[in-house]
Amino acid sequence: MTIPPSLSREISPPPRARKRWKPSEPLATANHVAPPIPAEPTLAAVEAGRAKLEDHLTYFRKHLATAWRETPEDQPRISLDDWAKLYVENQHEHGNHFVVHQHNHPVSGVHYDLRLQFSATSSISFALPKGLPGNPNSRSLGRLAVETRVHNLWNHLIETASSRTGSLLIWDTGTYSILPRKSANKHPPSPQTTDDEGSDTEPDNGAPYANGVTGQHENERLVKAFQTHYIRLRLHGARLPKNYTVTLRLPSANSFNKQPRSSRLRRKNGRDYNKAAQQHLSTDSELEEELHARPQQGEEEVEEIDTDEEEDAQTRLDNAYPGSTNSIGSVHQRQWFMLLDRTSSGLVQGQVSGQWVCREEREGFQPFFVRGRDYERSIVTGRLAKEVESDEGVEGFKGRSGWMGIMH
Repeated sequence: MTIPPSLSREISPPPRARKRWKPSEPLATANHVAPPIPAEPTLAAVEAGRAKLEDHLTYFRKHLATAWRETPEDQPRISLDDWAKLYVENQHEHGNHFVVHQHNHPVSGVHYDLRLQFSATSSISFALPKGLPGNPNSRSLGRLAVETRVHNLWNHLIETASSRTGSLLIWDTGTYSILPRKSANKHPPSPQTTDDEGSDTEPDNGAPYANGVTGQHENERLVKAFQTHYIRLRLHGARLPKNYTVTLRLPSANSFNKQPRSSRLRRKNGRDYNKAAQQHLSTDSELEEELHARPQQGEEEVEEIDTDEEEDAQTRLDNAYPGSTNSIGSVHQRQWFMLLDRTSSGLVQGQVSGQWVCREEREGFQPFFVRGRDYERSIVTGRLAKEVESDEGVEGFKGRSGWMGIMH
């Protein structure tokens, strides 16, 4: 008897029916777990460049909003909305945003970082060991200003702390103006006049450039002034007084263009400093200004300020952190000198007392002093440096001790 073909197949389990997907069924099954939502990066990771963000303003605004503190009415503040608006208005190729950070670094100690936007993405940075000058009648009008790395513009938004970099607090922020260089005075400066206000031809009222330079943006003027090694800088901030103006000048002796090969401690005592100034400065007025701006006690020994030991070779070569561009020609650790421009700040010297006072009721300012991490609060959040550290979970941090402000 012949077996039908339908019965001649080998015995095996029946084939499994293919399961048809129904729209009502969820895609995930017991064997397929959806990937977890990535955790938001920490402030320290963002600051160090280990985490990438698409929208830095939204990220920092969210964090700073949760850290807000009540402060006395006389404490200078800027609202979170105005702070964000200020940044947005300068997010373009001709922005002129500035920030002053109070930085308590674990190695170099307390100093202040002045950052000036010069392009859509980047800012030059100066470390000020003693902060900005604020007393027009001080015997120490000069301040040391040391070039550090070119930073990203979004670094202006940072207020955070970590055990590796210390605390970073927004001391002031706003926009800047670059004023024209003062005309040379044909007469010798008076014995009481030791900074470059002696070269004024007339009081400055903050008017636009009067030397025929038109159509330039402030950041373009900054680039030009920086490359001529003389910057007359007016800062429009929330803490600094109205029309606050300083000059930054790079002495000839410090004018080198190659990036330093390695970190080292630089020391200059008063004798060596005066000798170098006399050898390299070209005019008597330049020498007088230079000697007046000589570093104060505690500034002669200049360590590599605001330098990360973990920087890669490309960062050191370019003197720019990843994401920024050193198109301005900044050189790491060049020592500039800053002077308070008293006449441009609205001050006039009394004929009888010789003291510098407000020119008019609405001009000039009362003396102020930079007092350090234990006294100064953020203009955005109202926090002290120790409160920033606490909010970021930094415990037992001990920065370099011995910092003293110039209180005379």
